[in-house]
Amino acid sequence: MTDLPVSTELGFTDSEWGLLVGLPQSVLTAASAAEHDGTRRTLAENAAGLEAIAEGRESPSPLVTAVAGELVARVGDPESGEELPSISPADPAAYAKDVLARAGEAAALLTAKSTEGEAGAYKHWLVTIAEQVVTAAPSGGVLGIGGDVVTDSERTFRDHLAAVLND
Repeated sequence: MTDLPVSTELGFTDSEWGLLVGLPQSVLTAASAAEHDGTRRTLAENAAGLEAIAEGRESPSPLVTAVAGELVARVGDPESGEELPSISPADPAAYAKDVLARAGEAAALLTAKSTEGEAGAYKHWLVTIAEQVVTAAPSGGVLGIGGDVVTDSERTFRDHLAAVLND
């Protein structure tokens, strides 16, 4: 007897699973790119986002646990000191729009194929990732002093994500 892939066990096709596994890192990237920051702030945001993704492995939701486990296996485990490569979209606004559209697709998919609890856990986890990224490092200020903890553009992305996901 062969073991079925977790995606099959949870009732998702390969392309649906790809959407669900790819979205957390895309949310991290879009949230970080919402405000042009220096390298140090971007690294702090990436680290916070990767940590939020990795924390999904401890979720009571089997879906979130499986997605987080697969994603950490692909991109690196912050507990091992691994860091995500910094991705800087050429057009952050267009990238954010694409991520929000994919989040909407994922929400519809989860509504159709998952329990309300599983769908809610996954959607809340995505918003938590965005929240941890946008609050990881203040933007603006001088030499790390002052500035906004969450800028208007970061808040807008996080709020639009929450609205798309109904979280």
